[in-house]
Amino acid sequence: MRIAVTGSIATDHLMTFPGRIADQLLADHIDRVSLSFLVDTLEIRDGGVGANIAYGLAQLGHRPLLVGAVGADFARYGQRLSALGVDTSGVHVSRSRHTARFLCTTDPDGNRIASFYPGAMTEAADIDLVDVVSRGGGADLVLVGADDPAAMLRHTRACRAHRIPFAADPSQQLARLDAPRIREVVEGADHLFTNEYEHALLLARTGWSRADVLRRVGVWVTTLGEKGSRVECADGPALDVPAVATPEAADPTGVGDAFRAGYLAALAAGEDTTRCAQSGSALAAQALSCVGIQTYTTSAARLRDLTTAAYGPATPPGGDTA
Repeated sequence: MRIAVTGSIATDHLMTFPGRIADQLLADHIDRVSLSFLVDTLEIRDGGVGANIAYGLAQLGHRPLLVGAVGADFARYGQRLSALGVDTSGVHVSRSRHTARFLCTTDPDGNRIASFYPGAMTEAADIDLVDVVSRGGGADLVLVGADDPAAMLRHTRACRAHRIPFAADPSQQLARLDAPRIREVVEGADHLFTNEYEHALLLARTGWSRADVLRRVGVWVTTLGEKGSRVECADGPALDVPAVATPEAADPTGVGDAFRAGYLAALAAGEDTTRCAQSGSALAAQALSCVGIQTYTTSAARLRDLTTAAYGPATPPGGDTA
């Protein structure tokens, strides 16, 4: 199965302020804030949900087609992904904008001041998904991840019009999409991915019930953090899959993207939804144990071993599925 991954491509600039951000705020001058922080550390990490998921799939032996928009400053990042096995031929390079950038300053109490610059991501709506996929050798499944909202809608419409199976993963963009656009992104998806908060937000924003959603999608997968994940289908009971225990959680950033990569890799291998969710949890655990989302290393064989160790052998063909 060839998988195309659409979504944001960004760099994260993470800084640490040794003092307390709250102490720098003066109550009688809150209407005119001018703050400057001398930070102790700066970490620049490759990220973005589309690139994160593509990275995970490449680690598992796939050659995913990454579809997104970046700036000319993407050259090093792109070369790295290509060397790891990601097909970056579907990445649009802006002539005038930088690659999307997340800048965040955190203090010892966990308080943050952050900014997100979408930059070239705003040009993702100019990408003709069908043309990109065709030139990239085709795709059996397209994951429509969080991106410029207009791009998400255009990609979803293209998948429907050309009968390309797609997975909807609106993620943080649920907060920006209104009810009609959320419904359009979800309608007809082979899979729908959300986390626990997004699960509730999707229902609240659309006015749909759980049954309404399950009539419109094939499988609804909800990640539940340390509790694991839940897999729901219209024709069966919900299945709860526990998380894989991790001795030490180093960095939770992007762990959900690793889950999706593990799930999709198992789906491509013909596994049932139970095993797909288990594989997702196993890869998420690997990502959680590393600092930085694109720093863990693995292989399809190692993931199978970790999944078997955590959950036991896979269900034989013809066995029960979710």
